[in-house]
Amino acid sequence: MSIKLRLTIINFLQFFIWGSYLTSIGGYMYSTLHFKGEQIGTVFLTLGIASIFMPPVLGIISDRWVNTERLLGLSHIAGAGALYYTATLSEPTEMFWGMLLVCITYMPTISLNNAVAYHILKNNGLEPQKDFPPIRVWGTIGFIAAMWLTDLFHWTLTNGQLIFAAGSALVTGMYCFTLPPCKPENQGPRSLAAAFGVDAFRLFKIPKMAIFFIFSMFLGAALQVTNQWGVPFIDHFKFDPVFADTIGVKYPNILISISQISETAFIVTIPFFLRKYGIKTVMLMSMFAWFLRFGLFGIGDPGKGLVFLVLSMIVYGMAFDFFNISGSLFIEKEAPSKIRGSAQGVFMMMTNGIGAMIGSFGSGWLVQHFTQEETTNWTTVWFIFAVYALAVGVLFALIFRYRHNPEAVEKAAMH
Repeated sequence: MSIKLRLTIINFLQFFIWGSYLTSIGGYMYSTLHFKGEQIGTVFLTLGIASIFMPPVLGIISDRWVNTERLLGLSHIAGAGALYYTATLSEPTEMFWGMLLVCITYMPTISLNNAVAYHILKNNGLEPQKDFPPIRVWGTIGFIAAMWLTDLFHWTLTNGQLIFAAGSALVTGMYCFTLPPCKPENQGPRSLAAAFGVDAFRLFKIPKMAIFFIFSMFLGAALQVTNQWGVPFIDHFKFDPVFADTIGVKYPNILISISQISETAFIVTIPFFLRKYGIKTVMLMSMFAWFLRFGLFGIGDPGKGLVFLVLSMIVYGMAFDFFNISGSLFIEKEAPSKIRGSAQGVFMMMTNGIGAMIGSFGSGWLVQHFTQEETTNWTTVWFIFAVYALAVGVLFALIFRYRHNPEAVEKAAMH
């Protein structure tokens, strides 16, 4: 079996686990366990909490002491146990701690998976910049496949999704031990402080970098909102006879999976848009796309308004990819080379850590505030999210100053 095929399989499995439950766990807690909005928001805080401290910790271990592929395998096997245990829980506090265990074991595997791929590709004379993207796209395909299977087996609103994810994690963990060895090079950060990117925080002294990081946090608050509330929103239509038998209500995860399909399409357009318009404009496109994402949810429904829901799924690819990838390239270009890795860590912390935590808890409070007798005013909720995204975009356009340099962007994209 070729190296590329083996890495394709591990990337498929890596995100297959996440796709089994990420977009549907909110619906399970809301519709089946009857958690309140703030309780669900608190559970989703676990993703941000784990994203702040676990990747750096396991990064040090893999850099200095344990083969990366073994650490990746052990993390997935531990994650299988955490997922299976969480499937037995039904109380909000228990679910918080269960999902925290799940995220502690899963979130660092995303970076470990990338590290394994880069290491193996380089050792086999291949170029990660050229050969990894076609491999990584199979991760998104794996995510989509898991979403579809969860829906088709009717686990979307049951704990079956967590049991399914647990089995997937166990298989993935075992497969990791068949990969070529990725031995520590003992060149990683010498301390937790370095791993957490403390040196990179001096970038906040530079106005444009401080503004960029702050707005990354604000936009990061939007990243998981539809993953958290998409299924509960679509599922509530089942109580209306007009929509109860529509395809969207029967298979909400399949409908939402159009968002991930859109990702695979938009990601290949990023180099063109960056060269043509620059990072600031591309990020503004992302912010306006988030405005459309939420606004179209607000006016859509699974019946005659299905077209608006589908359009919302399509613009998600631009909203998510244009922000994450262009932001990463901005850091690559502007941060000093000695702290570039740490700066990327700060970007991750501001978006998937602090930003995601704000978005999770804030959206939970908002949904609960507009819920009366178990009936949520979803239109108002989505419009508030849309206004938030629009306000962030307008302020970013006015405050963030950056001159587009096509040659510099091209150079950053090649390194």
